[in-house]
Amino acid sequence: MAAKERLVVVGNGMAGCRAVQEVLKRDPDRYQITIFGAEPRVNYDRIMLSPVLAGEKAFADIVLNDEAWYRDNAITLHAGRAVEAIDRAARVVRAVDGTLAAYDRLILATGSDPIRLPLPGADLPGVVTFRDLDDVEAMITAARPGAKAVVIGGGLLGIEAAYGLSKRGMSATVVHLLDVLMERQLDASAGFLLTEALAQKGVETVLEAQSEEIEGRDGRVSGLRLKDGRVLPCDLLVMAVGIRPAAGLAKAAGLEVNRGVVVDDTLRTSDPAIWAIGECVEHRGQCYGLVAPIWEMCRTLGEALTDGSSTYQGSSLSTRLKVSGVDVFSAGKHTGGADCEDIVFRDAGGAFTSASCWKAARSPARSSSAMRPTAAGTST
Repeated sequence: MAAKERLVVVGNGMAGCRAVQEVLKRDPDRYQITIFGAEPRVNYDRIMLSPVLAGEKAFADIVLNDEAWYRDNAITLHAGRAVEAIDRAARVVRAVDGTLAAYDRLILATGSDPIRLPLPGADLPGVVTFRDLDDVEAMITAARPGAKAVVIGGGLLGIEAAYGLSKRGMSATVVHLLDVLMERQLDASAGFLLTEALAQKGVETVLEAQSEEIEGRDGRVSGLRLKDGRVLPCDLLVMAVGIRPAAGLAKAAGLEVNRGVVVDDTLRTSDPAIWAIGECVEHRGQCYGLVAPIWEMCRTLGEALTDGSSTYQGSSLSTRLKVSGVDVFSAGKHTGGADCEDIVFRDAGGAFTSASCWKAARSPARSSSAMRPTAAGTST
């Protein structure tokens, strides 16, 4: 019996494990599989960290692949062992503890890193990001009734962090540089509706506010100073200002990297033995930070690694935010333009306000267009 090919996956997150599932579904006996994970735990649903922070779920509720899954599929899991180097000539990866694994085919699913603003005081205890379970546990430890939290960043994660902390009894304030929350998904009307809905949930919003310095007292964060001189007192400060592809490992190995690890339509990198998926990837100049495109990538990769012919053509983006009774959906070209139309649905009574944004064909005399949202769908 021929020896199985060695498939090594760097990244034990949602993308890496989903790719393995897609491979197993198509050809369960083809590979000897090894997975390296930087976190010392099994694969879990990172999207559900917000309910964990809010106290609505426990870690056990968001586990996607338990220890039995790895065992039943004869997968070797090196949890808590981040890979620090790839020897492409020898086709071997090395983890920080010295663990080595040889591969015939390698998948990079290293995800993304949270952006930390280079503010004075950013290294103070009590300043955290919102990216993994360790971050959530740090926030839960700091959360206590009556304490104050400031969240820098009015995007999806920032809003969810603020709401989760408010559910823990903290006074939560979102600080955003621009004048519209979720400006990548919503226009001014939609952002206003979201701001009002959050206020009803106990989350304060400070817009058009530039962070200048993180202040400390007794060796711990005590406040955020804004450029206009205002100081927002806080016992916990969360930076949720965005993510960047975690492409450092690939770059150090000499793979082609722009913003992310450059891949072709089969998700193969510049090395024919290495593929990449998820948030670390750049495909046709686009990086994706949402789960739907990643699932599409995983299906394509499952085909590519089992002799299928599927290709990844890129994804249409949509975003849905659920914050305890506040639903926001956005898709398409929200910034508008000469070739765009607005489609708006409004209930003057305020019970329901929504807008849709999607690729649609105009009448035969007009070219295809993208419609942009002008309101957020809300229900209370």
